[in-house]
Amino acid sequence: MVKKDSLIVGVDIGSHAIKVCQLQKHGTAFKLIAVGSAVLPQGAVEDGVLQEPVEVGKILSTLLKNLKIKNKKIGISISGYSVIVKKINLEEMEDEALANYINAEAEQYIPFDLDDVYIDFQKLPSKKGGTGRCDIMLVAAKKEVINDYLDMLSELKLNTVLVDVDGFALENIWETASGRRENVALVDIGASKMNINILSEGVSVLARDVVVGSEQLTDQLANALDIEPDRAEKIKLGLVASEENEEDIRNIFNQTCTQWVLEIKKAIDLYLANNPEKPLKAIVLSGGGSKVTGLQEYISRETGVDVIPFNPFATMLCDEKKFDSRYLASIGPEMAIAAGLAIRPATI
Repeated sequence: MVKKDSLIVGVDIGSHAIKVCQLQKHGTAFKLIAVGSAVLPQGAVEDGVLQEPVEVGKILSTLLKNLKIKNKKIGISISGYSVIVKKINLEEMEDEALANYINAEAEQYIPFDLDDVYIDFQKLPSKKGGTGRCDIMLVAAKKEVINDYLDMLSELKLNTVLVDVDGFALENIWETASGRRENVALVDIGASKMNINILSEGVSVLARDVVVGSEQLTDQLANALDIEPDRAEKIKLGLVASEENEEDIRNIFNQTCTQWVLEIKKAIDLYLANNPEKPLKAIVLSGGGSKVTGLQEYISRETGVDVIPFNPFATMLCDEKKFDSRYLASIGPEMAIAAGLAIRPATI
């Protein structure tokens, strides 16, 4: 049995809410210990940038307290314009030589001043029948943005041991929870952004963030129908009906969701252009925006690809007296990134 605090606490700070997940390792399985979320004030986080650190810090502190989480080792993930993820192809070289090359030559791949960014990279598995070259996933993130998060978390006496990228956290939890290495597109729709990460044979081959999200659908419904955002949110999720405005609602859904689908199709077309012999088996849908009524069927119909709603807790152990399975199925999609962070060990 491994101690509870041998894994980090996953903290996903989005533009709409903070999501927190704590897991415990049981052999090769994971057990859910704590999970919860708290809504943020509008504008507190915008495009992955912390705008109101004091307010966000207070909400996170209260959430951790309410969930009775005492582990101070946490992991966060980032996305948005301040992060660049790029796959590059280089000559095969030893790890030390590769690190030196990346540090010396990164400016030709990164559109930021290198003094202003943190850089990391991961060597991807080589194809069979070595070609003498290798694929590298290169990541650069703006120091100013990262440091703002680290400073806020430090003020809360939290020890941030991991800063990941949303798409990679999603990839880790999908592979862990599903155990599958098929060609899939992981699509996480948040309040203000959509993350797309396409995996081919278990390797990320295309990762991108798109500045569209489910909040725009809520705003458009609220404005067009002259209703409160809370009611617009319920209409969006199919929790209440509004028959007198049915046609207006349908038009808003079609216009907004069509934009989302176009971005997904664009990424899939790019993938297929480079991997024509490796068709996608499925689109794996997560994030709070994935719960928009009718969205799964619409994406499947428009792309011709099966859509799988992703609940990361479906294959995990949990105390049934503490967690209702229907509740976990409901919140699972929006907890995917937090869970992807929470499976990481504390000794990173």
